[in-house]
Amino acid sequence: MWKEIISVFKKDNLYQQAFDEACEMLETDGKMYAASVESLRKSDTADIELDIYGLDKEVNRSERDVRKKVMKHLMLSGDTQLNSGLALVSVVIDIERIGDYTKNIYDLARSHPKRLKAGSLEEKLCEVETHIAQVFERAAKAFKEGDEHLARQVMEEYKEEISTDCDDMADDIITGKVSDLEAPEAAAVVLYARFLKRIGSHSRNIVTSIVNPFHRIGYNEKIKKES
Repeated sequence: MWKEIISVFKKDNLYQQAFDEACEMLETDGKMYAASVESLRKSDTADIELDIYGLDKEVNRSERDVRKKVMKHLMLSGDTQLNSGLALVSVVIDIERIGDYTKNIYDLARSHPKRLKAGSLEEKLCEVETHIAQVFERAAKAFKEGDEHLARQVMEEYKEEISTDCDDMADDIITGKVSDLEAPEAAAVVLYARFLKRIGSHSRNIVTSIVNPFHRIGYNEKIKKES
């Protein structure tokens, strides 16, 4: 499906501009995410070289610009390319939300400038971090290249239990099962797990848009039964 949509984009200048801008938004998200996690988890200060707030505003502006370009194209072309336009608008919403959650991570790093350590939850949190980073990176690559095979790999490898792991970490802290974290660290880990969960979810939504029709974006691919 996505290769067909990309071919439509390449035939129209406005659509091509909108698609290119969406790809740039993904690249910006990636930089924001890496810098924010670095600040929270590997640094004893919240100082980073990137202007996270400025980049977040840039992503927000780009989302509006993509919407505007898609709407203008549809007004000129009619509804013959409605599906491709709706799919792209849906994707940029997810991209914008990823930017918001990376900004939330940086806000957390500023509130907790010392390196955040998760105590007995450290191993599980590291596993979640690694997997979320992989999902985002591969989803971005599949989107830019229209690679449905890679998209399906990401969907198959995406571990639903990652979401459960994030919830379990939060629940274990709130219910007192985790006793080796001071209150500031405990609160920060709960928030961080929540932000990671949402970044993973929105990354996965991007992947589903590559193989699904518009009405199934955000859901597993529906496999046709053999007759």
